[in-house]
Amino acid sequence: MDKSYDKILIITAPSGAGKTSVTTHLLQRFPELGFSVSAATRSRRENEIDGVDYYFLPLEEFQEKIKNNEFIEWEMVYEGKYYGTLKSELHRIWKSNKVPVLDIDVKGAIHVQQKYPVNTISIFIEPPSIDELKKRLQGRGTETKESLEARINKASYELSFKHSFTHTIVNHDLETARREAVEIVDVFLHGH
Repeated sequence: MDKSYDKILIITAPSGAGKTSVTTHLLQRFPELGFSVSAATRSRRENEIDGVDYYFLPLEEFQEKIKNNEFIEWEMVYEGKYYGTLKSELHRIWKSNKVPVLDIDVKGAIHVQQKYPVNTISIFIEPPSIDELKKRLQGRGTETKESLEARINKASYELSFKHSFTHTIVNHDLETARREAVEIVDVFLHGH
C-alpha cells in the first residue's frame, strides 16, 4: 500500500479545551483508530504507563532522535521539556491497519499537516471563550498563578491558528463536541 494513502487524524486544541476527552471518546467509538503515543522528556506521573501514555525518554535520547530525524514533529514546549511524534509510531499503527490519532498541540498539528497534506484531517477544539478556558484550568487545581497565565497567553496565541485546520468544534458542551467529532470522523473513515 502506498504510504501517501495512509490516513492520519489530528486532534488539537489549547490546553484545557477538551481535546483529550474528545480523543478518548473517538477511540472508544471507532475500533479502526489507533492512539499515537507521543514521546516526552518529562518525568512519568504516578498513574502513567511508559509506552501507553507517553514514551518517556531521557533528554539526551530525545535530542539524539531529533538529530537522526526520527520525529514527524517535535518541540520544546517549556524550557528543557520536549514532546514529539515519532515516525515509528505512525508506522506501527498503519501496520496494524489502523488510522493514527494524534492528540497534539497546535504547532505540532500544523507541522504534521504540512508533511502529510493528503488523507489527513485535523479537528481544532475551541474553548467557548478564554474566560471559560481560564475557569476550566483553575478548576483542575494544577496551575500556579504563573503557569495559568502562561497557558492562557499560549491559548490566545493558538486560537489565532484555528483556520489552519480542517474542522473547528467549539466545545460549549462536551457531549455536543463529542457528537460533532464522531460525525466528522465517520465521514473521514467511511466516506458517507
